[in-house]
Amino acid sequence: MLKQHHQLFQGLFFFADMLVVSAAWVLAYYLRFEWGPISAPKGTPPMANYLPMVLFVWVIWGVALRGFGLYHMTRGTQAIHETIRVAQASTLALLVFMSVAFLFWEKDYSFSRGVFFYFWVLAVAMLVAERLALRQVLALFRARGYNLRHVLIIGSGELAHGVANKIAEHPGLGFTIRGFLSERADEVGRRIGVAHVIGVYADVQAILEKNGIDQVLIALPLDSIGYLEDILKRIGPSMVDIKVIPDIYKFISLRGGIEDFDGMPVISLLDTPLGGWNDVLKRTVDVMLATVLLALLSPIMLLIAAAIKLTSIGPIFYRQERMSLDGRTFLVWKFRTMRADAEKETGAVWASPADARRTRFGAWLRQLSLDELPQLFNVLRGEMSLVGPRPERPVFIEQFRQNIPKYMLRHKVRAGMTGWAQVHGLRGNTSVEQRIRYDLYYIENWSLLLDLKILFLTLVRGFNNPNAY
Repeated sequence: MLKQHHQLFQGLFFFADMLVVSAAWVLAYYLRFEWGPISAPKGTPPMANYLPMVLFVWVIWGVALRGFGLYHMTRGTQAIHETIRVAQASTLALLVFMSVAFLFWEKDYSFSRGVFFYFWVLAVAMLVAERLALRQVLALFRARGYNLRHVLIIGSGELAHGVANKIAEHPGLGFTIRGFLSERADEVGRRIGVAHVIGVYADVQAILEKNGIDQVLIALPLDSIGYLEDILKRIGPSMVDIKVIPDIYKFISLRGGIEDFDGMPVISLLDTPLGGWNDVLKRTVDVMLATVLLALLSPIMLLIAAAIKLTSIGPIFYRQERMSLDGRTFLVWKFRTMRADAEKETGAVWASPADARRTRFGAWLRQLSLDELPQLFNVLRGEMSLVGPRPERPVFIEQFRQNIPKYMLRHKVRAGMTGWAQVHGLRGNTSVEQRIRYDLYYIENWSLLLDLKILFLTLVRGFNNPNAY
């Protein structure tokens, strides 16, 4: 029955996909020749020249979408992952499609490049929208009790309880828990969330046959992992899906997950984010924007430099050791806002409201965060990014790393002139623990769109911040 349902949904998605890409091809023709702003210099070609190409669209897109695993019907697929795969499959399919069209028809008929461009945009957008809509419809049916998968959870500890809670939070996935198995017989009958412990590990085969189980989730604690081999042997003859949830999820941070190493699954507990092309993209944007900002702000920076020189004794700039990517230290540049000998008596201390060490003009600069502008040079040098966790002094880091869990993970990316914590008001002498939570959220959820959002919020919220002193 499960195999029949799987094939039914594969067919449903395939039929919907082919209908959508066909519509995208036809719409692309009309956008180019009938509705679009650019007129056709050679006149409007007949639709009959384009319509037969739908047959090639079906074949090429069908193969590409299947090749990217988009007909592997997995419940709980994240929308962003499916969107990326749809875009990748459609891009590859378009290249093949254009090659076929231009290689075999170019001599007889020249297809419009504009049609292909419109087609690619429409195909990606419409396929993503169609698949999201279908998954929402299926989720509604499952939430109402249709097309359910009956699950047995092997384990009764904290991990098993956490798995059960996750299932209960997402009724649209269509999982219903039939029960739990425990290592101890005296736990039989104990309620865990929405179900009970219905047996011990040794009973697994009989329970599978009796309860109509479709899927087994093995959620054993680390100290019970020795039972795994025996449990798998007992499940062996049963036709059920088996998934193992390792009891190390609590150690995973910064986009940890499962990777493949020549066919061998490897669990990554800590991975460096912003690697590869993401790092190249972020660095490119940093250099471009920092260059533009320096050009636009240079008159203001010259006025600030002159005002500092005229209103106080000492250098214009202040350099201080900070820590950035991979724990490397660098000298951060700022406009000087305090007396030249500000830390002679106190040593390294946090700035405070109405700090007596500030100059009158420096207090105004700090209030408006204009003292940070020279850090654009740090960005160009690659020591900082426009957006990232704010760099801290090594002397303070030695204190924080001993008392605040995961503090050093913030140094897995370049320090930033502004960050997710700062646009939420966490500046100056505010809670370090709370800042860390915001910094780690930024690292784990990084995207170019999030960077642009933070830069926009910095313009809106970043000036005249009450915690900037």
